[in-house]
This record gives sequence, structure tokens and C-alpha cells, in this order.
Amino acid sequence: MEKQTITIYDVAREANVSMATVSRVVNGNPNVKPATRKKVLEVIDRLDYRPNAVARGLASKKTTTVGVIIPDVTNMFFSSLARGIDDVATMYKYNIILANSDENSQKEVQVLNTLLAKQVDGLIYMGHDISDSIRQEFSRSKTPIVLAGSVDPDEQVGSVNIDYVAAVEAATTRLIDSGNQKVALVTGPLAQPINGQYRLQGYKQALAKAGLAYDESLVFESEASYHAGLAMFKQLQKAGATAALVGDDELAFGVLDGALDEGISVPADFELITSNNTKLTEMARPQMTSIDQPLYDIGAVAMRLLTKMMNKEDIDAKTIRLGFDITTRKSTK
Repeated sequence: MEKQTITIYDVAREANVSMATVSRVVNGNPNVKPATRKKVLEVIDRLDYRPNAVARGLASKKTTTVGVIIPDVTNMFFSSLARGIDDVATMYKYNIILANSDENSQKEVQVLNTLLAKQVDGLIYMGHDISDSIRQEFSRSKTPIVLAGSVDPDEQVGSVNIDYVAAVEAATTRLIDSGNQKVALVTGPLAQPINGQYRLQGYKQALAKAGLAYDESLVFESEASYHAGLAMFKQLQKAGATAALVGDDELAFGVLDGALDEGISVPADFELITSNNTKLTEMARPQMTSIDQPLYDIGAVAMRLLTKMMNKEDIDAKTIRLGFDITTRKSTK
């Protein structure tokens, strides 16, 4: 039997209230007695009534507002994702509130709560560090949330990313096949799942397939900055690494210049692959080989997934993985 569409009229009849009252409850209008609101919400729940978002928007002239939390507005990885998010939001005529969290976990919770207090209709969260306090906020919040360019191993919220395990394995294998026995992995904190669970796993798989032993002295945790990369090169040399896979382009740029400062020729004496393929890869000399994540698409698909969640449409999967490539430039042989 075909499921009939439940209308506002059915809800009103069932709850024994006017259609105007149902509309007020649905649109969050405060002029409804708590007991009535509770009764109407119970009926909406029981009948599985889903208000038509377009009609709802027209009736209330309410625009949909989406909060976007960005850890570092100056990092090209995040700004490229933001473009994809913004273009899809513009298409749907959403308002966007952009908040910078400075990769600081206290500020992330604060920013998240500020956005939820502004009653945003949905949230896109960029950033690899999903602390326990952020997780608690996610689970307490009724607002739909999607991660863009990061991972949620628990699938508590929606996320759009690439297969980081496969990408890192492919890049590491590429460096091993080029004759490097000692390939370093330089990434953000291993406490972040994207690094400690996914990237590290891909790195270990590549070593295992090549019959090389895993050596933790070749794994480096670093903040994603140019200066950190500059300082990092001496540590890479000390560890005997002849190649590195780096998790962030700005960090990789630093490592590259650190090598040049030491008089090391790249790629002849040291090879490097970075991870985000932002335009920094083309500004560097030599230009950097990189894992190519479709950053714009990740942002756009994240916004589309959020739209489906906000409209309570059916979703095939909470985690969407897009494809990746490796773009070869001059930092590898």
C-alpha cells in the first residue's frame, strides 16, 4: 500500500487543534501553550509528519541559516572547502555564518554553542580535532551536523572526505617504489583519528606490502605551519629519512625549504609528497607532488548532505567518500 502523505490538516485533526497552531509549533513560534505544543509534537512524531521545507520557508519568510566552523581561515585547505560549501549554499539561498575556531578546542566548543544559540538550521564542521567535549555537544544538539574533509569513526554525524587510508598507502608506496627505504610520515597529532587511525594505517599498510619494518622514529607529529616544517627537516635528516609524506601543504612547503636551506637537492636526494594539493603546491620550487583531494567537491557535497538532513530527506549513507588522485610535480623522481 502506498504511504499517504501526512498533511498539516491530518495533524491538526488528530491533535484537535487548528492548523495555525500546528504551523506555529512547526515553525517554533513561542505563542503556544507548552501542553498544546507537547500534544502536537507527539502527533507529529506518531504520524511522521514532515513539513514541506519550501512551503515552510515561504510561509514564514524564514531563511535557512547554516553555521560553518573553520579551524584556520588562513589555511588554504579549509578555504578551498569553504568555497564549495558557499557555492551550494548560495544556490539554495541559505545564509552562512562563518566562525573561526583557531584550532583551539575550548574555542571550538564556545563557537559551536554560539552558533547553536543563534539557532542555525545546520552546521558544517571542518577540522580534524573532534575532542570529547565537541562530541558531547554534537550528541546533545538536535541540529544536523556534517564534517567536511574530516572523519568521524563513530559515524555520530555526517561526513564527506576521501579514503585517507588508501590515499596515504598509495603515496607512501610511490615513495618506496622510487627506492626509498626510509620514508617518514609527517602529520598532525596522532590523537586525531584522521592521523592516528587513518593516515598511520595507510602508511603501515604500504610498508607491510613492501616488506619494510615499521619504525616509529620515522613518524612525526607537527602543527600545520610553514615554520614547523622548516624546523622539522633537521629531525627528518637525523632519523635518516630520504623521503616524506606530509599531511599539510604549508607544513610541506616548510620541509621543502628546510631541505634547500641545508643544501639538500629535492628530488635527487630527498623526495616529498604532500596531501592537499592547494595552490601552494604550484608556488613552491620545486613544485610539490600531492595527493589530490577534490576540496571544492568535498565542501559542495557536505553542504548537499546537510541540506538533505535539514529537510529530513532519506540519506543513503552518513559518510560519503569521494575519489582522490596523486598529482605528480617536481618534488618526486
